[in-house]
Amino acid sequence: MFFITVFMMQSCEQLNDMDVTVYETSKQGNSLKKITEFTNSEKHLVVNLDPNEKFQTITGFGGSFTEASASLLHRLSGENRKKILEAYFSQEGANYSLTRTHIASCDFSLSNYTYSKVPNDMTLEHFTIEDDKSDIIPMILDAKSISKEGFNIIASPWSAPPWMKDNKNYVGGKLLPEYYDVFALYFSKYIEAYKKEGIDIWGVTVINEPHGNGNNWESTHFSPKEMTDFVQNHLGPKLDADGKGEVKILGYDQNRAGLKEWVDEMYRDENSSKYFAGTAIHWYESTYEVFPEYLQNAHHKAPTKHLIQTEACVDSEIPHWKDDAWYWKKEATDWGWDWASEKEKYLHPKYAPVNRYANDIIGCLNNWVDGWVDWNMVLDTQGGPNWFKNWCVAPVIVDIEKDAVYFTPLYYTMAHFSKFIRPGAVKIGCAINSKEVVSTAAKNPDGSIAVVIFNPTDDAFSIEIKLNNQNKKIAINAKALQTIVIKSK
Repeated sequence: MFFITVFMMQSCEQLNDMDVTVYETSKQGNSLKKITEFTNSEKHLVVNLDPNEKFQTITGFGGSFTEASASLLHRLSGENRKKILEAYFSQEGANYSLTRTHIASCDFSLSNYTYSKVPNDMTLEHFTIEDDKSDIIPMILDAKSISKEGFNIIASPWSAPPWMKDNKNYVGGKLLPEYYDVFALYFSKYIEAYKKEGIDIWGVTVINEPHGNGNNWESTHFSPKEMTDFVQNHLGPKLDADGKGEVKILGYDQNRAGLKEWVDEMYRDENSSKYFAGTAIHWYESTYEVFPEYLQNAHHKAPTKHLIQTEACVDSEIPHWKDDAWYWKKEATDWGWDWASEKEKYLHPKYAPVNRYANDIIGCLNNWVDGWVDWNMVLDTQGGPNWFKNWCVAPVIVDIEKDAVYFTPLYYTMAHFSKFIRPGAVKIGCAINSKEVVSTAAKNPDGSIAVVIFNPTDDAFSIEIKLNNQNKKIAINAKALQTIVIKSK
């Protein structure tokens, strides 16, 4: 078991009406602890559940296979490597079901590399994934061997091979039109090469962050029209022709505030939208705003398509080692704290990392998002390795020199969703009479209902859960995240 259990003296009311199991992670020290006794509070909240009110079908939750994470796992002892992968992928652990990886190098690689190293190789005769065979591929295969239910993988390129771009560089620049067909072939070759290694790719995004991420690390610029035309006329037809039409193509793959112009273009007509399986988004536009209006618009523009959060992390921070309290305090900053324009700085205040994750995942689920993928699964005490040295935080931090592992509160935060809301679950009606305490709920394929409640306040609450003329009274601690699993009798 990887969940830290902290004994907490509580009293009073036992569970009695519905078949309910409660798990809590809190600032007080609970880490996905099973709670069986509850203390009444003067403050009361009511959660109304309506299974007849149905929304999106859940694709999954998880994290990303990066070269940074894979290289660190390779340097740990076999015992700790297994401990981390089981914590993420076993049924006893977080049981991740949706993941992401990078096609060729990204900022969280050890160096720049491409799978097409020979310039003007128009048939990609020299295409090779050799760079991935010592770290990323073994990490994925080990995870597959642990996961009983399996998981899906979304693959994203940060850059086209430099020789295909107008600036001949990994960073910035645009894909030249004369290489559109070759870049489409690049995807097909990648999917085929990974399949030969025993790894199926479930979906791809066209490019990570098409706005260019400020030209800081690997990137390739696309406008909404350029990406849509590329998918409609090149990538979609190529995957179909090569028998890979089942691989899902997700458009955009950047921050939510820019979402409207992208979905307007992607789904402009039947011809443009038919190859897009959905839209990918990131959260970096703000440390607290979910941008529900943009998510709602994206869903209503294409209600049968996926809307998947493909990347999120506490960025521009060095992890705090074995300091759980930091993850609950408003001490973290992001790139926007220093670099956002004056008119956008209000979107980037200091924040508590746990709050940011919990609020965002709940907000996404309540606004039609069907998948939520974290960034690096494992980083070191510096927040790397990373060739660009833009340090970040991951749910699991390792000290390579000491062969030590730290499961941060972010790991347990992710597990509250990934472990209990399974692929195929349907988001259902869930209303809570609070503006500060937030909640969401989904009905799983096995009939169980998972309710997630986040209380960021300094107050404890008694909570009454109402479902089908039944009710259950529980309680939630101050600064706590709970998952309540309701099983039909």
